[in-house]
Amino acid sequence: MNLKNTENQAFSNLIISWYRENPRELPWRETSDPYKIWLSEIILQQTRVAQGLPYYYAFVNAYPTVKDLALAPESDVLRLWQGLGYYSRARNLHFCAKLIWHEHGGRFPSTYDALLQLKGIGSYTAAAISSFAFGEVKAVVDGNVFRVLARYFGIETDIASGKAKKEFETLANELIPKENPGEFNQAMMDFGARLCVPKNPDCSTCPLQTSCFAYKNGLVGQLPVKIKKTKVKDRTLDYVVIKCREHWVWKKRGTGDIWTGLHDFPLIETAPLPLGEKEKPQPLPKKYRHILSHQRLTASFSELEIPAEKFPELSQWCEKEGFMLVAEKEIEYLAKPKLIVNFLNDQGI
Repeated sequence: MNLKNTENQAFSNLIISWYRENPRELPWRETSDPYKIWLSEIILQQTRVAQGLPYYYAFVNAYPTVKDLALAPESDVLRLWQGLGYYSRARNLHFCAKLIWHEHGGRFPSTYDALLQLKGIGSYTAAAISSFAFGEVKAVVDGNVFRVLARYFGIETDIASGKAKKEFETLANELIPKENPGEFNQAMMDFGARLCVPKNPDCSTCPLQTSCFAYKNGLVGQLPVKIKKTKVKDRTLDYVVIKCREHWVWKKRGTGDIWTGLHDFPLIETAPLPLGEKEKPQPLPKKYRHILSHQRLTASFSELEIPAEKFPELSQWCEKEGFMLVAEKEIEYLAKPKLIVNFLNDQGI
């Protein structure tokens, strides 16, 4: 064995030893079911384990198999996802489940390359499923792995650059042992998430300390390098909450904007007031703020109460304008973005 292979094996052994000595019991680590592994990986994208765990249990309980998820209405899937954000994950999850059920007979492809062909499954998720469920020797590379490798090996490539993904995947695949690829992948992700954290890592207890490039050169705080930053735009939403006979006017958001498939209220600037109402909507004092990946939202709400005798006319107006009249007791069953949920909570709904 050459020197490089010896060093790689030493690194892998230390990572796996740390993982075995610092176990974290998580339900998706106790199964080789590709459906449950896939479900956990999609939920944990952009989501902390503590936040994602209740959603994992909720989905497994509601949809124990990929068939159950595939046959569920999209509205129910989005409702269960409510609060996790990045709703395209839920839509892709549902679409992919239908594809697996209808075109693959309910069986997940067992290889990395085949998994990549499924919508919503990228290189990271494909590597996770193929290694955890099927034992394929394929390294996962996420933000945690980027950080561990960049610090340990002193890699200064901008992780937001196009070439970084290939460079880090190549290195990770040189390090992964053939005997237990799934365990190594779990160890790498856990090591980055729990010990080699972005800020103030506890290097004094790190088993890699003596050979870590960043630690030896005082560069722990500078690695990994990430130069590009996402531009965040400010956006204002002025909602009008229209009520009549304990019914609220809602709209389902279409494609091409945020929150596709979720429900919120008409916007004052785009929705004509119903039935030629002369009374102006009454503004509520509190503003709500919410940050998405590319937008910083500020929402205000105004209320408009329509007389009870005009309910039939309001119903016709909603149908004409593409809105929905929803009874107050049924609102909880709508899939809604977190910002709207926060507003409803303040209203006691």
